[in-house]
Amino acid sequence: MTHELKMKVRDYECDLQGIVNNANYQHYTEHARHEMLLEMGASFDDLHQQGIDAVVARITLSYKTPLRSRDEFVVRSRVEKEGVRYVFHQDIVRLSDNKLACRAKVDIVAVVNGELVTKCPELDKFFTE
Repeated sequence: MTHELKMKVRDYECDLQGIVNNANYQHYTEHARHEMLLEMGASFDDLHQQGIDAVVARITLSYKTPLRSRDEFVVRSRVEKEGVRYVFHQDIVRLSDNKLACRAKVDIVAVVNGELVTKCPELDKFFTE
């Protein structure tokens, strides 16, 4: 399943060069992951209240085409299970010309009641097909 979230660049997200500051792309991907989970019927907050935390273990961002103020874009997210990790593959695509702005790979691990676990049925039901 691929989840899509449309967004728009806000002026304050841009740096002196007039392009989106690199750190904001990570904010975009994180927001998209949270929205994806909400659409699946859960939330990171609800899971946390149960002692279950999906924690970022590694993130790789590859910047391709810069976004600028007021650009509309979509974050396309899909997730797969690789061993103990839930791996999110996320593309940020500028809508005006369908150009790839950023590609992210985000490795998530499960921490239950403060302990890293190798299996988490509560997350599996959302993140595995």
